[in-house]
Amino acid sequence: MTRYLAEHAWLGGPAGLVHDVLIEVDDGRVTAVTPGTRGNDATRLAGLTLPGLADAHSHAFHRALRGRTHAGQGTFWTWREQMYALAATLDPDRYLALARATYAEMALAGITCVGEFHYLHHDPDGRPYGDPNVMGHALIEAAAEAGIRITLLDTVYLTSRVDGAPPEGAQRRFSDGDVDGWAARMGGLQPKPHARIGAAAHSVRAVPRPQLAALAGTGQATLHVHVSEQRAENEACLATHGCTPTELLDRAGLVGPWLTAVHATHLTDLDRTLLGDAGAGACFCPTTERDLADGIGPARALVDGGCALSLGSDSHAVIDLLEEARAVELNARLHDERRGHFAVGELLGAATAAGHGALGWPDAGVIAPGARADLVTVRLDTVRAAGYDRNAADAAALYAATAADVTHVVVDGRVIVRDGQHQLVEDVPHALSASVKAVWS
Repeated sequence: MTRYLAEHAWLGGPAGLVHDVLIEVDDGRVTAVTPGTRGNDATRLAGLTLPGLADAHSHAFHRALRGRTHAGQGTFWTWREQMYALAATLDPDRYLALARATYAEMALAGITCVGEFHYLHHDPDGRPYGDPNVMGHALIEAAAEAGIRITLLDTVYLTSRVDGAPPEGAQRRFSDGDVDGWAARMGGLQPKPHARIGAAAHSVRAVPRPQLAALAGTGQATLHVHVSEQRAENEACLATHGCTPTELLDRAGLVGPWLTAVHATHLTDLDRTLLGDAGAGACFCPTTERDLADGIGPARALVDGGCALSLGSDSHAVIDLLEEARAVELNARLHDERRGHFAVGELLGAATAAGHGALGWPDAGVIAPGARADLVTVRLDTVRAAGYDRNAADAAALYAATAADVTHVVVDGRVIVRDGQHQLVEDVPHALSASVKAVWS
């Protein structure tokens, strides 16, 4: 058994923020949580200890775009061409190295589980590799080597436009031809103790209407879809199908509690009602959405309508779930010109329990007996949060701290980050530099 004494801990639910908390861990699970404990022989965690953070939407290979695509003018669509150029360079070995380094950066930021939205399936000419899932296996192995859990959201990507035009250029390596081909290939992916297999449809641009219905027939328990990220996507869907992307997904039978609508930026009132009434989730990725000038989504309205809100770092403009969480509130303030849309606990819940739930790990994201022993400690004595109010330590972490303040990370009872140092990947900055350089060489 391992014992931790947290100076402050956010336990979620009615308990919220508590002080001097003894957390006991055995065989990868929390066995006891005792507030108000002092002076024992437990490992002391100075600062605020949170449940593990869940990055519910990641494209690992986009990490190689950081600092290369953010300056200057353009649109989502011009950025996409740069992303396709990157996608064309990757092979299984390069992908493994880049994903391992990216997931190690996530661990340093307190992320204990990632949802990898994976559509880079085949070789650059669209031919299957000898192992048709070698790229997916690389991602699963990368997560293991970085010490975090993964839900591999294996993605259907069949067309280049809403009107069903065939894939072109780098898109050819994304396509399995049809849903049957995708399902046959995906069937070769097997879960592991640290990995679960989920499904995704890239978007209504990439999966035509008949294939959306075929996907519904496969009965996926976890399904993520990019939804209404761009106004142009809505306009093309209305022109082709006479309805919005959310309506199209609903007519195909894909809107339900299994669905997470990623971005969900430009929704109609009916869209929000369809998602909320069905108990679907929504995943916001504010740092990417602002980088790509997508817009500000209706987070408060979605939550009030019944959607669980999760968070992702998407294109990894930064990897910082604290920043993603506070940006939901701060973006809403800019949009509505008023403050106080979300309570601190709601935003921390989006970064923890809701994210794990969206990825099919309902026993994670909380600090409670029986839950997976995922602990993330954020220092509050750095220049960013120094002088914080003890009774508002959770607010100090959410609104002032950054990923750089994470000092200790435990995943399934195993210490992955100690004193800000990754325990499995010796030099994460070097690993990132080398793997990014390799894909551009």
